[in-house]
Amino acid sequence: MSNQLMNIDPFSDLARFDPFRGLDELFRDVRTMPMRWDAEAGQPIKLDVSENEQAYTVKAEIPGVKKEDIKIDVAGNRVTISAQMQRETEDKKDGTVIRRERFVGQQYRSFALAQDVDDAKAEARYEAGILELKLPKKAPGGSRKVTVS
Repeated sequence: MSNQLMNIDPFSDLARFDPFRGLDELFRDVRTMPMRWDAEAGQPIKLDVSENEQAYTVKAEIPGVKKEDIKIDVAGNRVTISAQMQRETEDKKDGTVIRRERFVGQQYRSFALAQDVDDAKAEARYEAGILELKLPKKAPGGSRKVTVS
């Protein structure tokens, strides 16, 4: 019977008490986030995607960007939209610059569609902060039927 006795210390868990044990996990996401001074720059590009039998239509909100700074890449069924943003604000008092702030950043969005896109016929138009893409579906092909003789 004496071989089955266990020595238990009720204070062993208190000796290992670490009040900062979960602190690293709490701030893990905060450390990896880049600092953003412009709240709008931190927002992902918002999309509306619709389709019919012939094509997909994508409407993306990218306000305040020049159309020359928008890049669109279509590869198969993957569509990538990126936009370079540059903003500058300036406060003057009596012709003297009191404060000048600049922001340079990039917005990025990539997504996959259910069917491949015919990138040779794709169209893009940017007006009033809205990018509209017309992405025709690629005709199913690339395979042929073989008859057995």
